[in-house]
Amino acid sequence: MAPGNFSHVTEFILLGLSDTRELQVLFFIFFFLAYIMVLLGNLLVFVTVRTDPKLSSPMYFLLCNLSFIDICYISVTSPRLMVDLLSQKKAIAFADCIAQLFFLHFLGASEMFLLTVMAYDRYAAICKPLHYTAIMSRPVCWTLVSACWAGGFLHSIVQTLLTIQLPFCGPNTIDSYFCDVPLVVRLACTDIYITEWLMASNSGLISLLCFLVLVISYTFILVRIRVHFTGGHWKALSTCASHVMVVTLFFVPCIFIYLRPFSTLPLDKHICVIYTVFSPVMNPLIYTLRNKEMKASMWKLWKRCRGS
Repeated sequence: MAPGNFSHVTEFILLGLSDTRELQVLFFIFFFLAYIMVLLGNLLVFVTVRTDPKLSSPMYFLLCNLSFIDICYISVTSPRLMVDLLSQKKAIAFADCIAQLFFLHFLGASEMFLLTVMAYDRYAAICKPLHYTAIMSRPVCWTLVSACWAGGFLHSIVQTLLTIQLPFCGPNTIDSYFCDVPLVVRLACTDIYITEWLMASNSGLISLLCFLVLVISYTFILVRIRVHFTGGHWKALSTCASHVMVVTLFFVPCIFIYLRPFSTLPLDKHICVIYTVFSPVMNPLIYTLRNKEMKASMWKLWKRCRGS
């Protein structure tokens, strides 16, 4: 289906991660296991938080939303990737390609904003404990989460509209395993200099600004607890360390990919695996293995399931 009279491209060819059959089989096993881990891990986090009244704080409410986004986010690329790894021709229709890049940026930007809100939540809990319940009340949490989704949608719709207004008349080969804005825009049959910088400014600056806000938040937290080493502050420090690990895995590769003109480097598609697959896999592990409350609640949930 052609997207307009100006376009002759009806599909794109994805080159994937490798053209070696043995490696494709290994990649399929890896991504299949990763996808199952993301589904089971995040569903376990979601069910645990929803069934344990002790996990009713804003931090766990935000964690539930992060788990939901991670499930959706990895589902944008991994199922298609696994099918392509077992297929001879790795073709994706133009409309499907545009849909993939829309949801990739929609969910990715929403997760960036949500991680920023989670950092603000930790800042309020540690630096303003007397006002924390008012600052992060349930209506405020719902408003912040809604703003994250709205911001992600606005970012993505801008990227998508800038992409589909370009003429595509060939070539149609994408050196990656999924459709992304920088990869698709470079195939347009026109001068993309202005569009390229608009998109780089959009995606790159969002990644960078959110990352800087996160760094500033955690800096204030570390300054706040630098002279206090009670059990409660060690717990807060451990929680923040978990968040920093998540932030590093997600933001640093995104900044590297998007905060530069749309030039392709040989390692780009492998770096993309970090934030499209590896980060969603690690999120439930980091937030559970480093959180005593989550582990205790999961253990109680396991004992209830065995008892029933």
